[in-house]
Amino acid sequence: MQELLDFTTGISVAVMLAVLFSIRRQHIRVEYSVSWFGAAAALLLLSRWPAGLQALSSWLGIGDPPLALVMIVGCLFLVVLFRLSVIISDLKDANIALTQRVAILEYRLESAHGPQGTQG
Repeated sequence: MQELLDFTTGISVAVMLAVLFSIRRQHIRVEYSVSWFGAAAALLLLSRWPAGLQALSSWLGIGDPPLALVMIVGCLFLVVLFRLSVIISDLKDANIALTQRVAILEYRLESAHGPQGTQG
């Protein structure tokens, strides 16, 4: 079990560092990185606190703490991915609305100036 906890600690630290470097290089916006950083912090906490993991696994009714850790990690990252899917859906809707507004403005400009090909 200790090997799994050490591996999980390494993964959580790697995710935290990747998020911090991505923020620094402006590859990810801060508001989107909070959920990734929170999930990695929860993973780090569980991997370094075996008594808490044992209590959580018994509370969940899972006899094996490493299995509980894997289940919790999966659920955490599922929540993060769901949150990002909601954000992407909102951005797509906003993009469609913006494209429609630009098309309407182009149509109004063309109709206000008349056909372009008849000068001459």
